[in-house]
Amino acid sequence: MKTDVRVRFAPSPTGPLHIGGVRTALYNYLFAKKHGGTFILRIEDTDQSRLVNNAEQYIKDSINWCGIPFDEGPGKDEKFGPYRQSERKKIYKKHVDLLIANGNAYYAFDTPEELNEHRKQHETEGKTFIYNWHNRKKGRLINSLVLTDKEVTQKFSNGESFVIRFKTPQNETLTLEDEIRGCIKIDTNTLDDKILYKSDGMPTYHLANVVDDHLMKISHVIRGEEWLPSLPLHVLLYRAFDWYSPKFAHLPLILKPIGKGKLSKRDGDKMGFPVFPLAYTNEETGDVSRGYKEDGYFADAFINMLSLLGWNPGTEKEIFSLEELVFAFDISRVNKSGAKFDLDKTNWFNQQYLQKKSNLELVSLFMPILKHKKIDVTEIYVEKVVTLIKERAVFITDFWELSNYFFTEPLCYEEKAVKKQWKPETGKLMTELINVISEIKDFSSLTIEKVVKEWIGEKEIGFGKVMQPLRLAIVGEMKGPNIFEIIQLIGEKETTNRIEKIIKQLS
Repeated sequence: MKTDVRVRFAPSPTGPLHIGGVRTALYNYLFAKKHGGTFILRIEDTDQSRLVNNAEQYIKDSINWCGIPFDEGPGKDEKFGPYRQSERKKIYKKHVDLLIANGNAYYAFDTPEELNEHRKQHETEGKTFIYNWHNRKKGRLINSLVLTDKEVTQKFSNGESFVIRFKTPQNETLTLEDEIRGCIKIDTNTLDDKILYKSDGMPTYHLANVVDDHLMKISHVIRGEEWLPSLPLHVLLYRAFDWYSPKFAHLPLILKPIGKGKLSKRDGDKMGFPVFPLAYTNEETGDVSRGYKEDGYFADAFINMLSLLGWNPGTEKEIFSLEELVFAFDISRVNKSGAKFDLDKTNWFNQQYLQKKSNLELVSLFMPILKHKKIDVTEIYVEKVVTLIKERAVFITDFWELSNYFFTEPLCYEEKAVKKQWKPETGKLMTELINVISEIKDFSSLTIEKVVKEWIGEKEIGFGKVMQPLRLAIVGEMKGPNIFEIIQLIGEKETTNRIEKIIKQLS
């Protein structure tokens, strides 16, 4: 029988959402939409000590900005809710009691101090302490496998702290299947008896996520590779409950641009790029972390870049719309090894998406910057400017630096260019050029270029002796698009004023 595809993104609200988490959400979304399935957001907040007040809203805002909204989750189509684990404590208690009843879990009363002593003792003997089949029934460990029912009841009556541990089977070889990594074999004798439940009434991740995935009818668990070591326990828990297990896929890490290891906020701070989708303010410290949105990246460019960090479409194609990603995505083409983050490639994606936008859309994004600088111009004029400079831009914020000379005259001139381009005879040539430009009737770029070049030819001088100082006068430095296009846009009066100004300053 075919199972409906249901996947979940289950972050912990302990701070801002790292781009590795965004990629996990993205791959879950793409997989769900590819198969006509459901994308679920579940908030895994069992660790209340690390809970951050604004983190859940940040997670929702982030995936919405990315254009991958959830179908079910907190406050949205809660037919399998609640979707916050802290609101599901009764459900977990019921299920952990089932494990106790069927002999797959047990109470352990060992204190942290006692366990620490065991670890130290093992270390002195050159061993590693592990709580499992080889010592759980020995008298030095205090659990319901060695205590009588009366002793256990007495400990409850005394209010002693306890945990509930999973009773890992002995002498088995587990054969596990991962959609990305293939067949994995695990010797159960190497596994410890993980804690499933604490006496404060909160489950650990292991119990909660298995129970929730079953009750929410999750068909595929697509998560980060940091959870790969937990896969044997989770599969054993499904077996202990006599439930069908979902299919698993463990995604590779996003790696540092330089060196080894997982990409971190520190890497971003050091190398000048964000690792969070949105800017984030720590409510306790007031520290602000940069975000891709606020740094000027387009959401669709960000998602396109992120999709290829660990997934290969099998073609040379790099630019994908979200719809194209859904169509092309195949979980089997996700890489096993980590993918290095590349800032230059990330910026390249943003540039490609900027070039794809219409001039009118770019104008609408540029106008607020101009208004902030108190530049009063029409959108028609700005559209002409944008047409000339957009190919050099990576971000909308680059537009001002690339085009300021279209709106204001240069306040100074690039020193190096002045030394190289302004010769003793340059002032006289520029004065003559003013007269040439003033006589042009059809002030189009083509006509201006034709007339100026004919005049230069008649004078039998090199083009550089006029064209380079002319650009310096109009722009202030040796940059910008076709100089005659610039002159046409700023007009005859502004052009001659700028030439006169540089003559006065440099001659």
